[in-house]
Amino acid sequence: MVLEATMICIDNSEWMRNGDYSPTRFQAQSDAVNLICGAKTQSNPENTVGVLTMAGKGVRVLVTPTSDLGKILACMHGLDIGGEMNLAAGIQVAQLALKHRQNKKQQQRIIVFAGSPVKYDKKVLEMIGRKLKKNSVALDIVDFGEEEDGKPEKLESLLTAVNNNDSSHIVHVPSGPSALSDVLISTPIFTGDGEGGSGFAAAAAAAAAGGLSGFEFGVDPNLDPELALALRVSMEEERARQEAAAKKAAEEATKQEKEEGQQSTSQDAAMTENVSTAVSEAENKTNDLMDDENALLQQALAMSMDDPAAAASVTTRDTDMSEAAADDQDLALALQLSVQEGTKDEGSQTDMSKLLADQSFVSSILASLPGVDPNDPSVKDLLASMQSQSESQQEKNEEDKEKNEDDKK
Repeated sequence: MVLEATMICIDNSEWMRNGDYSPTRFQAQSDAVNLICGAKTQSNPENTVGVLTMAGKGVRVLVTPTSDLGKILACMHGLDIGGEMNLAAGIQVAQLALKHRQNKKQQQRIIVFAGSPVKYDKKVLEMIGRKLKKNSVALDIVDFGEEEDGKPEKLESLLTAVNNNDSSHIVHVPSGPSALSDVLISTPIFTGDGEGGSGFAAAAAAAAAGGLSGFEFGVDPNLDPELALALRVSMEEERARQEAAAKKAAEEATKQEKEEGQQSTSQDAAMTENVSTAVSEAENKTNDLMDDENALLQQALAMSMDDPAAAASVTTRDTDMSEAAADDQDLALALQLSVQEGTKDEGSQTDMSKLLADQSFVSSILASLPGVDPNDPSVKDLLASMQSQSESQQEKNEEDKEKNEDDKK
């Protein structure tokens, strides 16, 4: 790879406003400069490029030789157009800038864009060319635009004076539909002298600036087939990696959806089971309560109908209570009190029966009541029935008493 320090001289005179080169001469020149800067910096990492203008108020250095392509391209924006091109002054300032380059091992090269008439004579230009040759400075000339006053011949004389071992070149680009950069891509200004493969750098720079080369990945397979193959393989690997990553992401998303569905199903089943268990427990409790109520109701009905079986169950319960009372004094006391209350009730019933048996007492009570006639037949019948009931109840009580005494014996 050629190690070079390059200064590019731009023509920003009034002649650059013409539109014979699409879209204008100045814009076509700017595109070509951008491509050349990219080609030079990519052909060797240690290459440097500087830019200066040759018109306007005077020669002005926009950027000194540097390897920062961004800085080089940024200096092209917002340039003023005006005045006349000063070719001789521009070349001399460019030579001075190359003389003060940091890396003295870099070869020196000047690229001149001449789109306006050249006002200098051949002798002056030849003298400048010999000086460049003496200082080992190569010169490339891009002749486009105006062709008046023998401009092509003057530039040819300059090239002949500076050329050394065919290290300098000149390209005449006529106006036409083709862009200036398209024409320069196939010239030695881009492809170089075959040293260091600067042709690939030119193609890559063209691709980076808009894909003007027309080749896949910006590389001409004819110039560098190995690099073109490597880029193609790398692109295929990257595409396969992206497809695998997308497939994996889709599988993970599907798996996650399935897991979420299973979790929701298990939760629903658990909730259903809990609800069923609660309902069954509630039904069991309800059935138990209903069974207890039915048993109590049946027992009450049996007792009300003087059912012997119910009476037997009550007697059995009383016996159980008596046995329990033998072990518990408090319970025995409670049972004794309840028996005394029952005895009192029986005594009161007996007294009531005795009172009803006394007819004189009942008659006096009825006579004292207002509106009641003791001699009324209905009243007499009522008293007679009450006396008979009281006598039967008294006889029954006496029989129960005798029976209890027999049981105790």
